[in-house]
Amino acid sequence: MSGVQQEVSGDLDSRQEWVIEATEAGERIDKFLTEALDEEVSRTQVQQWIKEGHATIDGRVVKPNYKLNEGETLALIIPEPQELEVAAEPIPLDVVYEDSDVIVINKPRGLVVHPAPGHYSGTLVNGLMYHCQDLSGINGVMRPGIVHRIDKDTSGLLMAAKNDLAHSGLAAQLKAHTVNRKYIALVHGNVPHDNGTIDAPIGRDPKDRKLYTVTEKNSKRAVTHFLVLERFGDYTLVELKLETGRTHQIRVHMKFIGHPLVGDPAYGLSKSRGVVMEGQALHAAVLGFEHPRSGKWLEFEAPLPDDMLRLLDVLKTR
Repeated sequence: MSGVQQEVSGDLDSRQEWVIEATEAGERIDKFLTEALDEEVSRTQVQQWIKEGHATIDGRVVKPNYKLNEGETLALIIPEPQELEVAAEPIPLDVVYEDSDVIVINKPRGLVVHPAPGHYSGTLVNGLMYHCQDLSGINGVMRPGIVHRIDKDTSGLLMAAKNDLAHSGLAAQLKAHTVNRKYIALVHGNVPHDNGTIDAPIGRDPKDRKLYTVTEKNSKRAVTHFLVLERFGDYTLVELKLETGRTHQIRVHMKFIGHPLVGDPAYGLSKSRGVVMEGQALHAAVLGFEHPRSGKWLEFEAPLPDDMLRLLDVLKTR
């Protein structure tokens, strides 16, 4: 499949690499990159990066209209933005916990976690910069303090680091899979098993490089544990525990087993089918980790948001 990231240590790395396949041969490099990047980046911005030499083919600089060939390695290093491009904004934050090292936020559905090129305001990072003014700089100006992220339309708990010591400690726990992350989701269909494990590798979807799918080719191992909490006929409320943290992991895994998330605009069913919700019915309910300085175990729980509660009330009265 396309969009192969080579030896990338985490979702927040600025360097990405792709090995071009036969189906992508002949495509312009600027078009390929615009579609392949996780973030919403304009084609104009991509073209500028290519002109500045940030994108290379087998180590050599090319032009934005360069046509790809099978087997080539395309590398992109997204340059650090200027300091003034991301500003602190008085965005209300639901702070669950805070000390001099870490802060835990209950993120509302619809709030983007960090800025992207061409979109520098109205994100959780903008709000954190206003609230904290002392975030870790490890991930650069665009993502200060951000150790991990959750999708825009997923609500729930997210931790951020206030200094580099805390950032390194939290990132190490994520890499070692020792962080306790549990989600609550409403999915389509009646999940037949009360509990189970989905162990299926995830990689880019060859049909749409902005999406992910279960595939054996150019993928990374992904493990999700599920527990049925309640059944509502054609719907099931489940608890999902992440062992790994791949992009869109829960959404991809639940679609893979035939139970996509309600309201999921990318991996779900048509909105015309059944109950309706804006954005996927997915909530990061539990977050537990070892404090990076004291070593004390901290664990937090965030109640379901009102939109999910209303949805459950509808199903309970059907």
